[in-house]
Amino acid sequence: MSVAVVVEDGIAVVTVSNPPVNTIDAGVREGLSKAVGEIESMKGLKAVVLLCEGSTFFSGADIGEFAGPPKEEEYRRLFNRFEALSVPVVAGMHGTVMGGGLEIALACHYRAAVPGARFGLPEVTLGIIPGAGGTQRLPRLIGVEATLDLIIGARPVDTAKAIELGFIDRQIEGDIRAGSIAYARELAASGKGPRRTGEMKVDPATATDEIIARVTAQAKKQYRNRQAPLTAIEAVRASVTMPLARGLEYETELVNGAKATTESKALVHVFFAERETRKVPGLPEGTRARPVKLAAIIGAGTMGGGIAICFANAGIPVILLDADQAALDRGLGVVDKTYEGMVKRGRLTADDKARRMGLIRGALDYAEAKDADVWIEAVYENVALKKKIFAALDKVAKTGAVLATNTSTLDIEDIATAVGRPQDMIGMHFFSPANVMPLLEVVRTSQTAPDVIRTAMDLARPLRKTPVLARVCYGFIGNRMMEGYAREAEFMALEGATPRRIDSVLEDWGMAMGILAVFDMAGIEVGVSVHKSNADKFPPDPNYYQADFAIYEAGRLGQKNGKGYYRYEKGDRTRYDDPEAVEILRARAAKLGIRPREHTEQEILERCLYPLLNEGIRILEEGIAVRASDIDVVWAAGYGFPRYRGGPLFYADTIGLKTLLDGILKYRGIFGPMHWEPAPLLVKLVKEGRSLAEWEQARRS
Repeated sequence: MSVAVVVEDGIAVVTVSNPPVNTIDAGVREGLSKAVGEIESMKGLKAVVLLCEGSTFFSGADIGEFAGPPKEEEYRRLFNRFEALSVPVVAGMHGTVMGGGLEIALACHYRAAVPGARFGLPEVTLGIIPGAGGTQRLPRLIGVEATLDLIIGARPVDTAKAIELGFIDRQIEGDIRAGSIAYARELAASGKGPRRTGEMKVDPATATDEIIARVTAQAKKQYRNRQAPLTAIEAVRASVTMPLARGLEYETELVNGAKATTESKALVHVFFAERETRKVPGLPEGTRARPVKLAAIIGAGTMGGGIAICFANAGIPVILLDADQAALDRGLGVVDKTYEGMVKRGRLTADDKARRMGLIRGALDYAEAKDADVWIEAVYENVALKKKIFAALDKVAKTGAVLATNTSTLDIEDIATAVGRPQDMIGMHFFSPANVMPLLEVVRTSQTAPDVIRTAMDLARPLRKTPVLARVCYGFIGNRMMEGYAREAEFMALEGATPRRIDSVLEDWGMAMGILAVFDMAGIEVGVSVHKSNADKFPPDPNYYQADFAIYEAGRLGQKNGKGYYRYEKGDRTRYDDPEAVEILRARAAKLGIRPREHTEQEILERCLYPLLNEGIRILEEGIAVRASDIDVVWAAGYGFPRYRGGPLFYADTIGLKTLLDGILKYRGIFGPMHWEPAPLLVKLVKEGRSLAEWEQARRS
């Protein structure tokens, strides 16, 4: 880290270098404080320019400081000193300017940026609000309404939009350093002095009751069960009536209160947990990934096509294979249609589409992909078929090729017996739609080579996936935990709770989609097939997943044929309540002798969530997952678990392990022990009075 001050013909140029992304950490703040002290004592200065080396201007504050003592006052004093300088101060920006990076620029007098730079205040996504002046200075430049749209939307805007909004003054073509210095000279030569944001007034017309009501409604809809966006509205609105000094103090009060919330702690937990997943303990030192320059995907269905898109998006050539020409043509057509949709929505240019489609080639013969560095099998869940495919691959794939299966539940140890090189076998479980969902479960067998593990984990980065490492068991991490969660939802549907009521309770709590609606979206036959083919792995319960079976046997497949737990109109994914589905469930319940039961919202939540949390603890204890936070990432990234609740195991600690154990024992007393046996680790920790976080910390130390 370095902060340098160089004076060029009366222009003091402050240049910061804090690789990789110029975070405003304690060292940078100390360096900037010394730099501004030097500048304050200089005579004859005409202007000041603030720049960063590397790929970006300041990318934001140091999120790692969130758990420590508040730093807002330190930021406030530093930024105020820049604003108080007696000569024009220009922030010259490039790259991604987020959070504290934008806030220090707002404290400067003038702002310049190269084309395509990106600006944003994304703090609400971490459960807090801008805390270094953003809620007070930005409204003075662009008004309350535009400021709140930027903060609540949490999406960056580019230089052109920033100029249109009014918080960037000049677009710099070419070198940002030379252009910013030239801009500073121009300002000085024309007699432009300091233009302090804090001395400006906020236009009250941008903060009418109607505007605040609109933004508040948007925030409540976009951020269900969240407080930070509403706090941001309160802070920004205060800028209308408060002078800057008081507004900054009020902002500090609000942001420190937000940091103390479970919402913020949960979101920060997931933020760091997603970065932690790539660390694989136990790999030999120096283990390197195998190079991947060509990929082969077996199966041109929805999953295979989605995976092919991931590779093409990463610039990696991919061969999409299928045994049937019609299926292959259909799959390639779906890929083309997916890209065309992105072009129509403005997410890709026609040239981008052509370039990416050019990286995808179809083939019917494995031999055409003999040079592939990684093979990913993505056919339907059938062990015999998968073993047949890998036996054929074993004869064609080159030495050192990674052989991966996309199975979501099956025994990869068993599949690996089909090849003579089990060390090259691994699971790479993508989530549908594969080109959209960020999670990648990487499943190692007992024989998977260390460099194959490293290859799969590293490959996730260009594929834009968050990888989580798991060991082999039924369903790995995510789908194994899904069993109890979905089992209870289905059983309550048989007990008389309507699909709408069950899903609404789960969605109101924060799940992205209720579980019965998820089954309709995925296809009812998928779950039925999995449970029939894995019947030996489940308890001997005649009621197990019978709601799915009843719906399926009535010819209802979900969205694909317009009827499942709900009814759907053609071309419309809106869920409509369907009395016919309710009657089918009631009839199956009567056949099974299941008595109707009244369900409170609390019971629906507890019966769905408690088995999920309990199984997560069991998975952690068994060593299927590397760490508790990995389990949280799986559910936050792949299953719609609300990030602001931190993931299942973070949430278990939030409600208290004793509360969880007491709940499980309560339902064991009602329904018996078959499905309601607490994980041994849960019992142990409650007895010891320890949390999961404390157990993990002790295990690592």
